[in-house]
Amino acid sequence: MFRYILAVGLIILGAALVLANIGIIDFQINDYWNLIIPLILLLLGLKLFIDDFKYKGGSWIFGSLFVIFGGLLLLGELAIIDFTFSDIIKLWPLLIIYIGYSIIKPRRKHRPHVHVKDDKKETYNKRTHRFSIGDYEFKKQNWKVEPMDLWNAAGDYYIDFSKAFIPEKEIPITINSWAGDVQILLPEHVAFRVDASVKAGEINILDQTADGMNRSILYESTNYETAIRKLDIKLKLKAGSIRVDVV
Repeated sequence: MFRYILAVGLIILGAALVLANIGIIDFQINDYWNLIIPLILLLLGLKLFIDDFKYKGGSWIFGSLFVIFGGLLLLGELAIIDFTFSDIIKLWPLLIIYIGYSIIKPRRKHRPHVHVKDDKKETYNKRTHRFSIGDYEFKKQNWKVEPMDLWNAAGDYYIDFSKAFIPEKEIPITINSWAGDVQILLPEHVAFRVDASVKAGEINILDQTADGMNRSILYESTNYETAIRKLDIKLKLKAGSIRVDVV
């Protein structure tokens, strides 16, 4: 359904631009650009609602959040109400509703979407679903670290590298998520580089912090360039928090 809605929206947009270019209608895409993000949030929220109803990996919680937030942003852009992106903090009472809902309905967890570049061993199952929802943990004793590319629409990550077996090589780790929190624990004897960014949220990497809109931090341990065993970590969130600690 989401694919068809997106396709229809693109067809309508393309047709409007063609008619504007030949002078039939007056249409300036710059006037409507700020409406695109609220509409995307609304469509994503509806998608998550429907998938949750059909038991296909959706989420009532994130679906409702995206629908409410996207709807309010849209009304704000249309000057019907006074609401901007920074007003998301005003929606904090929704947390009370979500906590009550989680008590009634246990959360369904899914395995992460993982691409393992080394085919010799896979610690986690591969997934081909475009939308992945849920919280994931990498904390088993002596789990083997391999190059990974993790993608999640909404949910939290907890990765404890201090309990892992880390081979003597440079290992890329990438996490992309639309909404959620990422917490990473690193052993002090392993060199690492972290390139972290959030559209809206907070970043805390050892003694460096940043919070607000469009924030990023690049942190590299002193011995990274010369180290044999090292982790190259890239973290990218639309909304949420990133925390990296050394233990």
